[in-house]
Amino acid sequence: MKRLVIKVGTAVLTQDGELAYERMKNLVKLIATLKNEKNIDVILVSSGAVGAGYTSLKLDKSILANKQTLAAIGQPKLMKTYQEMFEEFGVTVAQMLFIADDFDSRKRSKNAKNVMEILLQNKVIPIINENDVIATEELIGDNDQLAAYITHYFKADMLVILTDIDGYYDKNPREFSDAKIQKIINEISQDELDKKPSANSKFATGGIVTKLKAADFLMQKNIPMYLTSGFDLTNAYDFLVENNHKSGTIFRK
Repeated sequence: MKRLVIKVGTAVLTQDGELAYERMKNLVKLIATLKNEKNIDVILVSSGAVGAGYTSLKLDKSILANKQTLAAIGQPKLMKTYQEMFEEFGVTVAQMLFIADDFDSRKRSKNAKNVMEILLQNKVIPIINENDVIATEELIGDNDQLAAYITHYFKADMLVILTDIDGYYDKNPREFSDAKIQKIINEISQDELDKKPSANSKFATGGIVTKLKAADFLMQKNIPMYLTSGFDLTNAYDFLVENNHKSGTIFRK
């Protein structure tokens, strides 16, 4: 594997109305390990701007304009935190913000590809988020699908989604104690894809449905996706660093 997209969700990046600094440090350490020891190009798709903004200004995020305002406040705060953490490993980061229209514009997507290649050639970690200030919810709508687009457009070998669950279960683990993780999924039913998205964090969008849509998009293009916990990165380390698939779910054709 030469190029990897890692997407981390708001539920992982925030806790009790604050940035979850320890979890962020663990994520940065994992990415630095992949980059420095495995020589893998890593692109990070990071949610959390709205949650980060809320730590400074308490607005009702159910109102779109408020949510966009919180993102405007939170995005530089989030980037500053990443920048300081990555500097400890001697790694430079760059910010790239996208909306869905960027992928429909040949000129803009070409420009983005040129910048991406220069960043990766120079060992810089691109940190990507949706441009919430100008985007509307009917565009990309969530970073799971944005991450899938990024994986495809920038020719990555795999998408890894780090979230608040350990993998894709055969039934809801919050309702059924005997729910089991499905380690490999080769097909996603239309019924699963048609379910209404629901998120566990009040700052998150999506939930498992948007992750399944991201996986389905990539599977149709023969690109695998790995889903695992971002709270405890043991499974991610085992799979990505040690090439040992102990837990978490791989979606692939």
